[in-house]
Amino acid sequence: MISRSAAPLGFSSLLLASVLVAVPARAEEGSVFSNLFKFGGTTVPPSQAESLDPAYCPPVEVAEGGAASRTLAGEAVRTQFSLGRLARECTRRQDGSITVKAGVEVNVLLGPAGAPGRFDVPVTFQIRHEGKVVTSRVERASVTVGPGEAQGFATIVADELLVPVALTADYDIAVGVGTAKGGGGKAAAKPRRRKPAVAAAPDGGGDAAQ
Repeated sequence: MISRSAAPLGFSSLLLASVLVAVPARAEEGSVFSNLFKFGGTTVPPSQAESLDPAYCPPVEVAEGGAASRTLAGEAVRTQFSLGRLARECTRRQDGSITVKAGVEVNVLLGPAGAPGRFDVPVTFQIRHEGKVVTSRVERASVTVGPGEAQGFATIVADELLVPVALTADYDIAVGVGTAKGGGGKAAAKPRRRKPAVAAAPDGGGDAAQ
């Protein structure tokens, strides 16, 4: 004998199952499943910073009168401080301004009246626009000339020299030995030219040695 209660129960279960199957699955924004399809993983990757235009990065210039400085003992030369190799690197910031990292090699040469020892050499770094100083900083190097040696070398690096947004297409980088005459003098005479907004430079901001 067939039980009458078994059929309704079976039908109800079948109906419930069909309803469950018929209801479409809802995609949830930010779910593990959706992230797997969107980003190839179960988590949302961090947002990437917008790419910035290459920074204009002019060659480093030696300020007029700033290539070398001498100390005297009477009429005899005691020491001579001079600049050697120059390098710079320019980086554009999110706000559009540029920061310059400039480096110089400093040489101390003993003259006839000189003696070995440790020498403090100041070098002035400047950012200029049309001959006017925009940013200026003095960095110092300690150069040692040992017994029996005639000269010594050191490297000075100035970081984060700021170029304002309005001047990023036309500015100069100048360096000079000293804190006043050498570093603060005007740039060596040269024909003025309008610089392009972006100059050809290696990827990463224009690292270059001269």
